[in-house]
Amino acid sequence: MCSIQIVSSSKALPNKDLSSHEIIKKLSMHTPVAVRGVLRKREQPPEQDSGSIRKIKHVELDLLSVQSLNDFPSDIIATPETVFGQDQRHLQLRADVDLRKALSFRSEVTLALRSRLHDLGFIDIETPLLFKSTPEGAREFIVPTRRKGFAYALPQSPQQFKQILMGSGIPKYYQFARCFRDEDLRADRQPEFTQLDMEMSFAGANQVMFTIEDLIRSVWSTFLKSGLPSPFPTMSYREAMSSYGSDKPDTRLGMQISRLDFLLPGDLISKISTLQTPIVESLMLRFEQSVSDAPPAGAMQDFIAKFFDSAEGTAFVKNRDGGPGIFVVDSSKPLQGLQALGFEAAERVEDINQLEDGDLLVLQARPDEPFSGGSTTLGNLRLALHAAALRQGLLKPPVGFAPLWVIDFPLFSPITQDQPGQGGGAGLAATHHPFTSPKTAEDVDMLEFNPSKVIGDHYDLVINGVELGGGSRRIHSAEMQAYIMRHILKMSPERLSEFSHLLDVLRAGCPPHAGIALGFDRLITLMLGKSSVREVIAFPKTGKGEDALVKSPGPLTDEMLKTYYLQIRPSDNQSTDCHGGAPKRDAYDES
Repeated sequence: MCSIQIVSSSKALPNKDLSSHEIIKKLSMHTPVAVRGVLRKREQPPEQDSGSIRKIKHVELDLLSVQSLNDFPSDIIATPETVFGQDQRHLQLRADVDLRKALSFRSEVTLALRSRLHDLGFIDIETPLLFKSTPEGAREFIVPTRRKGFAYALPQSPQQFKQILMGSGIPKYYQFARCFRDEDLRADRQPEFTQLDMEMSFAGANQVMFTIEDLIRSVWSTFLKSGLPSPFPTMSYREAMSSYGSDKPDTRLGMQISRLDFLLPGDLISKISTLQTPIVESLMLRFEQSVSDAPPAGAMQDFIAKFFDSAEGTAFVKNRDGGPGIFVVDSSKPLQGLQALGFEAAERVEDINQLEDGDLLVLQARPDEPFSGGSTTLGNLRLALHAAALRQGLLKPPVGFAPLWVIDFPLFSPITQDQPGQGGGAGLAATHHPFTSPKTAEDVDMLEFNPSKVIGDHYDLVINGVELGGGSRRIHSAEMQAYIMRHILKMSPERLSEFSHLLDVLRAGCPPHAGIALGFDRLITLMLGKSSVREVIAFPKTGKGEDALVKSPGPLTDEMLKTYYLQIRPSDNQSTDCHGGAPKRDAYDES
């Protein structure tokens, strides 16, 4: 779209409708018009274009006639200061240059990725949106049919279909896939979202990771004029959790975590935790700039007191494994204020961090158990403290991009209330999805005797603490897939039968294959530096999963209930709303 300057005056011109000047003066803003005029050269203005509308600067139009094509109603107030709500998304988009610019940017990145994937030999193939319910891990949206007792399910991802394509002779597949999950929402989640979905036959993790790095570097170079390392660094899940307390660490922040419990006196450990034999970890925060004349130790004391008085900080104090131990370095005190740690631990902390006055040392206990889930308490506290210090101007904003592959995830994780997994009876669920292959021959051997120790051949792409994608090498043996579902996850025969189609495909000579899914909404959000995926989606859902403009979801009428053989059954503990809580899975994660 482009714009051109229209010039109108009361001066008579050949073929000019003299009333046009009066008409255009009376037209309100946002009125669509058809104009007729004479192009003439103009002096090019110096200002730059803004937004997605390109200005034609070398010519302008001398107005001969104008016709209004529609009216803009007087009851809608539309000034530069007007803030439109999501129930007026059309006016939001019209008024907000940044929103339109983001959608244009998204379109350009889509085109560039399609072109690059075509050059790499990938085939764009659409897969069905009307699927069936299968226990992959996330809660699904169900689509009732007029066939009594039968329903479709909207796909959590095209995972099973793309594996079927690999067994169908397709060497390289991709699509910009629409995916659906009935989940609790937050800033980076939507019930429907787009992922760049890919799969490659006769390939493993390295080939997929190499291809993704090629794609990411190409769009970063083209659109952000920024280089990225080659290859991207890799980090094991265990290292990420132990060093950063997160399976998606933002390594730009520093503040690495160290284990100290083997150096700490027992009485100190008992003061910060009621656990019998906890692991105690530490991190250090140092301000980069001052906002007051207070001495460094006093400034840190003020900061930490305000943080733990806040609602966010109180949650960490009430942690069931024990609240954080807080120490502020002060050279005027014995052992710089760390005397409670004992000489050996204080010396160790000094060696690790090269302490300065005002540095904050945080201790946090956790159970002595293998890592599971996506973060630890100290990892969450690390992010919260950094964000609070950033808001107060005590830290400089991190700059640049830090890509990272996180690998070597456990293949199985304990079932929790938030992660019911595949509904088996083993107490274990597939950490990502039940189609991921064990990584090595040794991991295959451990399946029978120690499945909780098995490592999966899974890889997550993380940039600046944002999980952009997840993928894995798949199980391509029907026997192995059935064994994991039946004997490890202990899925019932009924549940297992829901995957009979996939087992048939694998049994028919399916080749080895691997793939990945990138959260495309998140990718664009990260590239543009936005805070929420809602800022890069034309018609996003609200935090309640609603479209405020079109008023969806809509209520079920009696006629609909009758047509689809449905009935609303009230419950003492649940509302009759179709939307409930859901497992906390990341929106781009493959099923």
